[in-house]
Amino acid sequence: MAQAYMQETGRDGTGPERTGSRARRLMDQWRGPGVWRRGMVVAAFAALLGLLMLLHTHLPNRVGNLGSLTETFLPWLGLGIPVLFALALLRRSATALIVLLLPVITWVNLFGGLLGDKSGKSGGNFTVATHNVNAENPDPAGTARAVAASGADVVALEELSDASRYERALAGTYKYHSVKGTVGIWSKYPLELVQPVDIRLGWVRALRATVRSPEGPVAVYVAHLPSVRVKFNAGFTAGQRDSSAEALGRAIAQEPEKRVVLLGDLNGTMNDRSLAPITSQLRSAQGAAGDGFGFSWPASFPMARIDQIMVRGMEPKSAWTLPKTDSDHLPVAARVRI
Repeated sequence: MAQAYMQETGRDGTGPERTGSRARRLMDQWRGPGVWRRGMVVAAFAALLGLLMLLHTHLPNRVGNLGSLTETFLPWLGLGIPVLFALALLRRSATALIVLLLPVITWVNLFGGLLGDKSGKSGGNFTVATHNVNAENPDPAGTARAVAASGADVVALEELSDASRYERALAGTYKYHSVKGTVGIWSKYPLELVQPVDIRLGWVRALRATVRSPEGPVAVYVAHLPSVRVKFNAGFTAGQRDSSAEALGRAIAQEPEKRVVLLGDLNGTMNDRSLAPITSQLRSAQGAAGDGFGFSWPASFPMARIDQIMVRGMEPKSAWTLPKTDSDHLPVAARVRI
């Protein structure tokens, strides 16, 4: 009976009395002037992270293309938020927790809209897909069949080293096709006015074609912009890509067709300011109707969406990534309404 009394009153150190004392001690640790003075270093890093995301467009590209490099992986800066939150709790710093609201609100404002599934469950009458197949792909036929399994009306392939192997694999599904340089287009509908697009490389890595769909003509551009590299002594080397993006943007601006689709590996994300000559004219299918971020590269652990489907004069209804192939990129697809 005495033991029961001790457990009920908590005098043995395990009952409600001790639990209440622990809670009071915890509350006491978050009271007083010290809670505002602690964690100033954590607060400073939280402010720096928030300002970096908020003012990323002001980062200069003159030094190693720092702005474009940051914008390429901008969503991943959000990983710093839970780390700083844990440190703020560890330091019991109210100041750090309040300052942390800056990067949280900024990240949600920039990318919160991508977290949900915006794809329409119905609608759309024109499906397209694009895939950088990798010049060293060991299974071109399997890769071609995997992309065709998306049901796309039009397929764009980039980095073709031996187009004939893809042509044979896709012949049964796509009656019309054309290859220019290292890029190609396959279509269920007739192709007209197929021609290379000069993107200032000296060889062909972009084309333009008119697809005669049942709903009317659509101008389809297929492009593979130059690769970018991060070098210790030079930073983010993207000069050639930026020049090609400017040339491609000029070609699209001069396009007479009202309906335009751009398919390809742009080696850059929608956040990258250097792709503005293109992104300012077209709408991202993933951004408008995708499920999540839709990262497409590298295929083993996707960290950025550099394979793009962009439209003008059409309404995106859904966008998604396709299963991994033997390429280092994931294929991407979208359904739009003409």
